[in-house]
Amino acid sequence: MQKALTQMNIRLANVISDITGVTGQAIVKAILDGQRDSRELAAYRDCRVDASEEEIAQALEGNWQEDQLFVLGQEQAGYEFCQKQITECDQQLAKYLARLEDRTQGATLPEETDLTQIDGIDVMAAMTVVSEVGLDMSKWKTENHFVSWLKLSPDNKISGGKVIGKGRMPTNNRATTVLRLAATNLRESDTYLGAQFRRFRARLGPPVAAKAMAAKLARLLYRMLRYGMKYVDQGAELYESQQRKQQVIHLKRKAAQLGLEIIDVADAA
Repeated sequence: MQKALTQMNIRLANVISDITGVTGQAIVKAILDGQRDSRELAAYRDCRVDASEEEIAQALEGNWQEDQLFVLGQEQAGYEFCQKQITECDQQLAKYLARLEDRTQGATLPEETDLTQIDGIDVMAAMTVVSEVGLDMSKWKTENHFVSWLKLSPDNKISGGKVIGKGRMPTNNRATTVLRLAATNLRESDTYLGAQFRRFRARLGPPVAAKAMAAKLARLLYRMLRYGMKYVDQGAELYESQQRKQQVIHLKRKAAQLGLEIIDVADAA
């Protein structure tokens, strides 16, 4: 629609942020109904629009060529068809969700809990996890029990106090699958969790790193759903800084074991 309006020299996007909103749709429909007076069209302005009617009217001084109006009509019809399809999908989903078993156990989300604040967890991932596990996290005594239920905890084979092998714990749990996918999507993320995942990936390899980060995401979700914890990203830079400090501590410990001492350049100066 925007391209068709631009070709008609109508600069509606310069004065309203979304032509699919109340004002934009009212104006487009009026144009297709035959209205050409810019001031009459501007009168459809919703009170929430920042631009004045005068500014909108100036943006509606265009040309009204028949072929361009036809294209605009086609684009509007296409938009309305898509909206109709989306509405029908939403209605069908509502029927499907109504038939699902209620796993909330009467629990509700803690106030202002937004699972999508966790990096890597989008709306679909959050919905999948909640649909699988419900809202009542007290079913799992601790976050480690929750991670184990998701089959995301290490499956180490131990003999004589030593790890002699690592097993696999296959599962068809949709929550586990979506958490693994969310973890993988952090590979390019410039966030604390993204930096952590890249370190896991370098040390452990992609498959194990994805499982380890999925377990981390599961723990964060558990804390948010059970205790109402708020998640705030601290940034990749903080994670890298913490890792550098840990490396320095490790190097100093190793040097001390060898009878050496590491002196910081700043201290030496």
